[in-house]
Amino acid sequence: MTFPRIDETHDAALTCWVEGAQGHGEFPVQNLPYGVFSHGDARRRLGVAIGEWVLDLAGIADLLPVGRDLLGAATLNGLFALPAADRLALRRMLSALLCDESKRARVAEHLHPAGECTLHLPAAIGDYTDFYVGIHHAADIGKLFRPDNPLLPNYKYVPIGYHGRASSIRPSGVPVRRPCGQRKAPEAAAPTFGPSARLDYELELGVWIGPGNALGETVPIGEAADHIAGFCLLNDWSARDFQAWEYVPLGPFLAKNFQSTISPWVVTAEALAPFRQAQPPRPEGDPRPLDYLWDETDQAHGGLGVELEVFITTAAMRAAGLAPHRLSHGPASNMYWTVQQMVTHHASNGCNLAPGDLLGTGTISAPVPDGYGSLMELSQGGKVKVALPGGEERTFLEDGDEIVLRACARREGYAAIGFGECRARVEPAR
Repeated sequence: MTFPRIDETHDAALTCWVEGAQGHGEFPVQNLPYGVFSHGDARRRLGVAIGEWVLDLAGIADLLPVGRDLLGAATLNGLFALPAADRLALRRMLSALLCDESKRARVAEHLHPAGECTLHLPAAIGDYTDFYVGIHHAADIGKLFRPDNPLLPNYKYVPIGYHGRASSIRPSGVPVRRPCGQRKAPEAAAPTFGPSARLDYELELGVWIGPGNALGETVPIGEAADHIAGFCLLNDWSARDFQAWEYVPLGPFLAKNFQSTISPWVVTAEALAPFRQAQPPRPEGDPRPLDYLWDETDQAHGGLGVELEVFITTAAMRAAGLAPHRLSHGPASNMYWTVQQMVTHHASNGCNLAPGDLLGTGTISAPVPDGYGSLMELSQGGKVKVALPGGEERTFLEDGDEIVLRACARREGYAAIGFGECRARVEPAR
């Protein structure tokens, strides 16, 4: 297993000439996430976030070690497909340009204020798969339906996942419309159709696939890190009432595919090099993963030192000028499987992954209530009301509620880097 290494681009002492970028809370020069933006016209461009600015990559293509054909594209798929060494060379050159005062005049003309830019989906997403690697969430949900046996026997052997809907993924800021569908109360004789009454959010990380694998070929666990281009935040909105009715026997369908929201900036695998950490050891008595999923280096460095948060504002809170209320927070280390194990298992049957495919981790919850990653857990399936500022309460989301996911990677001695917001507001059903 070869992970990106810590190098000069991670040095906390780097001095960046871009106004406001030095020590920026999310996008300092040590981050340099990629995205797709437009500014002033409808043309979509590849960009890099630096402080409160977006750098147009095509405008400085002659200074970079990557072809203009890739930098002039409207999606990041081409960059994702590059070998890890080429992506690293691009990061190093961008870092050097943004820290070299002599390059300011040449580069600065291609900086745009982030507030004037529109951010788009960073890639043409061919396929989307959502996993279920947050063990505390899986146990919490299982307890609601199977109090005596919350985790099914396969959970600790198989990185469970399902194929989601790529076409309904939207970037941060796009509202989510309350879906309509079938639901059936346990005491009812027949189902009914209508707007979801149990709309929920899910706190997840998204994993962007880099170089893929050919159909019929596998991705060995020792090579899985080479196939990961970067990460984002993911809110896999869920209609819990639809889900309870439809998930047997084939799993999630309309309860999940009406929309998923992602943060538009791709935090690269290279940027996260200082924040790699050991995967937490499995509890005593848990089975060792099968050989195709086991790698000592992955266990030693395959975890992520990322802190996750969920905030809510309601229409009443915004009208009263109240600050967003934090619903939960916790570390990404609450994942039972590493992202490398997710990639390897996905391709273990010969399934072909492609640049720009998106994997979700599934809801990442902590073992305590202030770290639960969904309202389904916080409200104990709708039995307990969650108190909000201003006297409001929630069991599930109401129209006008806005959910914001945030994340930050921190480690002593290194500059903290953020993921940007994953934000969407609930609109009424039609």
